Amino acid sequence: MSGDFLFLAGWNRFRDLPKMFPRQKAFSVRCGKYCSPTAIGLEFCWDRTGVLCGPDWHSIRRESGLDQLDCSVEVAYFCHELCNFKIMLMLKSRLSLGKLAGFLCLLSCFTSLGAQEQAGSLEKPGWKLVWNDEFNYVGLPDPSKWSYDTDGNSYGWGNNELQYYTEKRKENAWVENGHLTIRALKEEMGGKSYTSARLRTKDKGDWLYGRFEIRAKLPTGRGTWPAIWMLPTDWEYGGWPASGEIDIMENVGFDPDTIVGTVHTKSFNHSIGTQKGKRIYCPDCYSAFHVYTLEWEKEECRIYLDDQLYFTFKNDHQGFESWPFDKRFHLLLNLAVGGNWGGAQGVDDSIFPLSYEIDYVRVYQRK
Repeated sequence: MSGDFLFLAGWNRFRDLPKMFPRQKAFSVRCGKYCSPTAIGLEFCWDRTGVLCGPDWHSIRRESGLDQLDCSVEVAYFCHELCNFKIMLMLKSRLSLGKLAGFLCLLSCFTSLGAQEQAGSLEKPGWKLVWNDEFNYVGLPDPSKWSYDTDGNSYGWGNNELQYYTEKRKENAWVENGHLTIRALKEEMGGKSYTSARLRTKDKGDWLYGRFEIRAKLPTGRGTWPAIWMLPTDWEYGGWPASGEIDIMENVGFDPDTIVGTVHTKSFNHSIGTQKGKRIYCPDCYSAFHVYTLEWEKEECRIYLDDQLYFTFKNDHQGFESWPFDKRFHLLLNLAVGGNWGGAQGVDDSIFPLSYEIDYVRVYQRK
């Protein structure tokens, strides 16, 4: 392939290109190794939903005169160490030095604005980022942030789950291409017929109050049960449910369009039919990424889907039986198979292997 190449950006979200350029028909994605004699160090930016907030390609082409040239613009990428993706702009027709200089000037201006937006994209008004994993590496989940919860394998985790949770096994939990992927497989291990992973931040990330924001794409199929949730680190009020549980997101495969947010306490839990929670409709939670958020404060817990508040649980000041949420909790990410709820309509073995993808995990506390 011939042409002048302008090296534009270091990027690890290649998979989101179609979303980022939904109207730009002149762009196509190609895989290959490209090099350029002229490397221009400019940076693309995009917001946390994957929408481009840097260069406006239509404006750049129009103002620089590119749309008047007989040229095509293609987006390509190549992979080098640590799978750090690069975006390149290839112009098949040569530009005059004047037009090229104008193009680069415009691009630099657009990119600078985008870079400023990206720098602030992790910030939330009134909140300070205190812990996060953007999964911008390759390998097993970062051991300084995550551990593997396997203690309940011998007894089905108290609700007859069918999977065997593994530890430090790349087939079940692996980070690559900017995602953590938890994968459930149909295979025999530990006396179970399925394997998966259950990750937690216990003793590596424990918090009293905060905003917990997780962007994820869920698996689907009868028998799946992915979750984003929190458990007490110290169990100071006793075993479950006395010390509490907060479910930021649960979904079961036989009801794929429904996201559930709940809390469990001694007074309010499903074992006695008094649990508190709400459901929200999400028809594409298994085909697109969505942001699942908990805001946990002294007086209430608020659960959101894509910043839409759909469940609030208030502190009634009647003691720990109804509000045990004044102690440290930690995060859990897991993909269960079967169980009392997830397996209520059986398990469809034809759906395996299954992937549960997490784009990032961010924890904030009040400033």
